[in-house]
Amino acid sequence: MSLKNGDNGSVDGKRRDFIKKASLATGLILVGTKTSLVRAEEELRGKRFAMFIDVEKCYGCYSCVVACAHENNVPVGVFRTWIERYVGSNGKVVFVPKQCNQCDDPSCVYVCPVNATYVNEDGIVLINDDICIGCGACIQNCPYGARFFNPVKGVADKCTFCSHRIYQGLLPACVEACPTGARVFGSLAEEDSELSRMIKTYKTQRLKTWTGNEPQIYYKDLPEEANV
Repeated sequence: MSLKNGDNGSVDGKRRDFIKKASLATGLILVGTKTSLVRAEEELRGKRFAMFIDVEKCYGCYSCVVACAHENNVPVGVFRTWIERYVGSNGKVVFVPKQCNQCDDPSCVYVCPVNATYVNEDGIVLINDDICIGCGACIQNCPYGARFFNPVKGVADKCTFCSHRIYQGLLPACVEACPTGARVFGSLAEEDSELSRMIKTYKTQRLKTWTGNEPQIYYKDLPEEANV
């Protein structure tokens, strides 16, 4: 049965009203979600994030490497985090996870000619992809070899502690994926955080402290061979 002109207009009008209301509702949901994320991010400011790594618990499964690559779209052939293998004098094999050390006084920041590399309020060293010109100065000046040129984006790249995750209340992908709990992520500003407790409880080592960069990755049972 065909509709009359008047009926068709009524249907169209109802359809327009529905679409308008649906769009408004969707907008409110998006605004609410964005507001929640902004609020969560503001609450985390000043936390001074860092990481504790128990080398004894790492057995080189590469779960962290795979999780990081998947989460951050890391191109094949480069890494935000990686595992180094060492053999001690007693023949014991040790696996040491490495990544950007999120330094308090990072040498990579000072050499950037366009100020694309910076440290945010929580001590996370980040790169502004919109500003980076891919000159490689920061890559050459990182004493940990933690930076690389991203061939897809055409800019410098590195670990960011999965900042897009932690400001949503999630753990970095590498921490979440570790099957043995070798990695502990948290805030140095909170004395009762698991991270702070680990650092106070165990003797820890940091990589290449003589560079003056003040690295913020704390290792337990780090072999001497890994800190050269």
